[in-house]
Amino acid sequence: MVSAFWHTPVRHRVLALAFSLLAIILATVYGQYRLNRWNIPFYNALERRDVEEFARQLGVFAAIAGSLLLLNVVQTWLNQITALYMREGLSRDLVDEWLKPQRALRLSKMRSLGDNPDQRLHEDARNLSELTTSLTIGLVNATILLVSFIGVLWSVSGDFSFQFNGTTFSVPGYMVWAALGYAGLASILSNIVGRRLPDLNAQRYSKEAELRFALMRTSENLTAITLARGEQNEMGRAQDAITTVLGVIRRLAIGYTHLTWVSSGFGWLSIVAPILIAAPVYFAGKLTFGGLMMTVGAFNQVYGALRWYVDNFRQIADWKATLQRVSTFRHALVSMEDVPAQGALVLTLSDEDSLSLKELELWASPPDTAHNHGLRLPANEVIRLGDRVMINGEAGADRRLLFQCLAGLGQWGRGQIALPRTGRTLFMPQVPYLPHASLREVLVYPLDPSRFEDERLAAALERVGLSLLTAALGLTERWDQKLSEGDQARLRLANVLVTEPKWLFMDDILEGLDADVQSEMAAVLSELENVTMIYIGLSAAFDRIVRPRHIDLQQIRTEVSASKD
Repeated sequence: MVSAFWHTPVRHRVLALAFSLLAIILATVYGQYRLNRWNIPFYNALERRDVEEFARQLGVFAAIAGSLLLLNVVQTWLNQITALYMREGLSRDLVDEWLKPQRALRLSKMRSLGDNPDQRLHEDARNLSELTTSLTIGLVNATILLVSFIGVLWSVSGDFSFQFNGTTFSVPGYMVWAALGYAGLASILSNIVGRRLPDLNAQRYSKEAELRFALMRTSENLTAITLARGEQNEMGRAQDAITTVLGVIRRLAIGYTHLTWVSSGFGWLSIVAPILIAAPVYFAGKLTFGGLMMTVGAFNQVYGALRWYVDNFRQIADWKATLQRVSTFRHALVSMEDVPAQGALVLTLSDEDSLSLKELELWASPPDTAHNHGLRLPANEVIRLGDRVMINGEAGADRRLLFQCLAGLGQWGRGQIALPRTGRTLFMPQVPYLPHASLREVLVYPLDPSRFEDERLAAALERVGLSLLTAALGLTERWDQKLSEGDQARLRLANVLVTEPKWLFMDDILEGLDADVQSEMAAVLSELENVTMIYIGLSAAFDRIVRPRHIDLQQIRTEVSASKD
């Protein structure tokens, strides 16, 4: 993750802010050091009942406290801006890695990492950025305080000595060792009591993501759910997801409660602990009241720095959980290209402007998987520029495997596919994707809309029977919900007319549409010139109107038994 940050464009801004924060922290520590030294004359003035000195020391306090207030405000602003740039760098890096060609789809097929990537890209990235910033600044601040005040505490307690049963005891750095022991005990107990919190936090983020996905899926399919009278079923699924989340939160609540016994217990005890530790020396007359208060202040600063781990254990557990989720997610993305190809399937570029399929055999899973299925191409085939082909076959042959393989998404199989070397290629899956964008962007997706004149877009809409949408080219809508299924299919066809691909691969895009819509779309496709059409599926309208050449696929299965440990 450090390497990922180091290569982000925000690195220089974050480093500049880090140095600024370091300067502010150093100035703040110096102010706290002066405030600690102020304890001696102030409390000694109180002890002597010296009103004039008391008033003068109040003026000194106002100057020191005012400076510290200004430094705290500036540090808070720098904290927030640093967290903002940290999140910018992390979020942009993760999105760039996620949406590199084919990565997101391949990741979605990985069980644990592929579930709810939006949670890792959004909520986990936000938490990691903010927690990393706050914890790093807190740790640096605590370290500087420790270095600064441990010397002060050592010097004021260097000659501490007291008598017990007539014996004089002198321990160099007496208060320093007491602070180290006190904070060390608190840290050890916190780590023991809260050892399960990072794993519980990771579980919570995972279950929260599943709950959000369930609610989002229900929200997007309300019409189908209502028509099927399935509200009760969806209610049960949502309630089960809520129950799972609440169960994890309940275990977290118990863990945080146990941790509070340690953190709060040591916190309250620290009010009197330094006084009790220094009391033998004070009562022996070796320490003035002002010196006692200065010693107590220095002890609290050192102990506060040493107990940073205890005070922030809950945030550290949260940070560990988000770091684990984000780092494993990113590692899976960047190492995806290192996964060796399975089988003997070879994808190359054709020497000619054609598509060549040789000895092709594709599987849905690794070939040795139990109850596996796939397809076989009986003979070698060559599809040339301008050809119109329908690829169908036996009912059990999973034709979508061929569509995915031609798009470069095949994983298991053997044979050779030589893809066309030139010309724009467009793949049209059966389930359409219409981005939440302006109609102009949807119409030319994924190309740049500035390359196309509105007259050309309007002509394409009119050709497919959507001329009424011409006035809405600049309108941004959820077009997948705004348009009917037939109009969505027409809009996809308008995209073909505008972008003018040389190779058009269609995954049974006419299936399920009304007969008249199928005929209209097939008629428009038949008029396209210099476009190679490969229709993978079965459509009577496409067959009747476009008159394609047929290629049949054969079904293959394996009944290999699953191996047992």
